[in-house]
Amino acid sequence: MAAPSWGVLRLRVRGSGPGVGSLLCLVPKPFCTAAAASKPLDAQQLAERLRAQKQEQKAKKEPELRNPVQRRVHELVRFTQQLQRVHPNVLAKALSRGILHQDKDLVVINKPYGLPVHGGPGVQLCISDVLPILAKVLHGHKAEPLHLCHRLDKETTGVMVLARDKEVAHQVQELFRTRQVVKKYWAITVRVPMPSAGVVDIPIVEKEAQGQKHHKMTLSPSYRMDNGKMVRVRTNRSAHVAVTQYRVLSSTVSSALLELHPVTGVKHQLRVHLSFGLDCPILGDHKYSDWNKLAPQKLSAGILRKLGLPQSKARHLPLHLHARQLVLPALGSRKEELNLVCRLPRYFVRSVSRLGLELPSQDPDEQQS
Repeated sequence: MAAPSWGVLRLRVRGSGPGVGSLLCLVPKPFCTAAAASKPLDAQQLAERLRAQKQEQKAKKEPELRNPVQRRVHELVRFTQQLQRVHPNVLAKALSRGILHQDKDLVVINKPYGLPVHGGPGVQLCISDVLPILAKVLHGHKAEPLHLCHRLDKETTGVMVLARDKEVAHQVQELFRTRQVVKKYWAITVRVPMPSAGVVDIPIVEKEAQGQKHHKMTLSPSYRMDNGKMVRVRTNRSAHVAVTQYRVLSSTVSSALLELHPVTGVKHQLRVHLSFGLDCPILGDHKYSDWNKLAPQKLSAGILRKLGLPQSKARHLPLHLHARQLVLPALGSRKEELNLVCRLPRYFVRSVSRLGLELPSQDPDEQQS
């Protein structure tokens, strides 16, 4: 039989005098016997122990970051990874809290960064997965799933329209297809386009990147320069007509805030036109900042200093492209056009401030984000 362990019990005796004080005596501690130590933990105790171990490990991995550059990098890493571990129910509730507009036909959401619209290889969670859950959160357990009306890139944020039934979804899709929907995006660019306002009208085609096994969209111009003269070239049959209007809202020596109006809707149109057409890639565009390779965006020392980042951590910068506004024409019982505006995400507003850019005066709420 194992010997009992002993604990110290302190007794205090009331009174005064040299013989009165604290007396120590040894008493057995039955709660620390070998039998008690081998007793299995119940579910609650086990959960608490595992939780404590995780918190301890997290504290070791995430020491207090006093350096502002380290804090900035840590913040961006957490931001770009936050949606990878979200449960569909949690995502649906988060989307419901950011509803921009809803009526008997439409539900308009603020699409978060890093969330793909459709599933695919390596995609764990997408918007189409949570549409049935979102419908139940908004309209009760008997609600039919919502329907996608258009799409945004995984890295693009902003206004996204959903329909309550398939018929309305088809009608809105037709409005997009026939270019009856006015779309306006805001973007932060590396460098400043010249002139400060204009139109990029260059067809776009998808090609395999040189020496690599991935494809990119690129320009397919209809003209080229030959001995100082502009000569028309044969049109690539795979090229798509692509037209983008742009204007500078604010600029510094090395960056700009642009408003973009895509007249057409070609895949990655804005990113390609800005990077390859105007030589002003979007901040955080690690795919289209260089045609010959797929690598983190190279930024000037001035921009890196303002953003509080070393070049080695620039890969954590998110794409600064935001679907700011949609104007839908009258549809069904709605006799007036619907103007939908979505405020900028916080990381976008912070980058505007860090780079010394200014938001338009008609948007004071953005300054407080």
